[in-house]
Amino acid sequence: MANTMTSAQSGLAELEPGTDANTALEFFDGLKPTEIEDLIGNWRGTELPTGHRLDGLLAKAGWHGKRFDDSETVHPLVFERPDGSLFAIDPAWLPMSLLTSQVALAQRLARPGLVRLASAFARTTRPRARLRMTRFRDVVSATMIYDALPINDVFRTVDADTVVGAMDMRGYDVPYFFVLRREGARPLA
Repeated sequence: MANTMTSAQSGLAELEPGTDANTALEFFDGLKPTEIEDLIGNWRGTELPTGHRLDGLLAKAGWHGKRFDDSETVHPLVFERPDGSLFAIDPAWLPMSLLTSQVALAQRLARPGLVRLASAFARTTRPRARLRMTRFRDVVSATMIYDALPINDVFRTVDADTVVGAMDMRGYDVPYFFVLRREGARPLA
């Protein structure tokens, strides 16, 4: 049987176990731009480890992914409960100082149980981001802009059901990378 994997898919498969920031940037730059319409739906996220100081943080916290209902209705931080139900967190509750100057402490504190506990205060059903087309690294592509944080997630397309995100965050010279894979519709609780 012939291999039907595209070069973008095989390139991502090679990088997912771990790579460095320069290799990830080179791969990202070679991907096609993403259109806003292509992101509409539910997405399961995984980190693309590059040695970034934030590597592992979302996985430790039990991050599930993102949800894009339309360009104005975006849930950037979706988590999963033990029963499989999904809930969104308002990113405005994130202590930005932990993510920029106290990353080691944030890494130690990140636990799914702690996120579920914090969801009593931070859980939301309201959108907390929006999508716009922006220029990043000389390419115009779909970008998720957080409402309350100095963060833009810029997307590039691997295939119709897979995108790579580059989190462009104030305080970091290189992006934090992640992968989103489309999944079926699941309600937010």
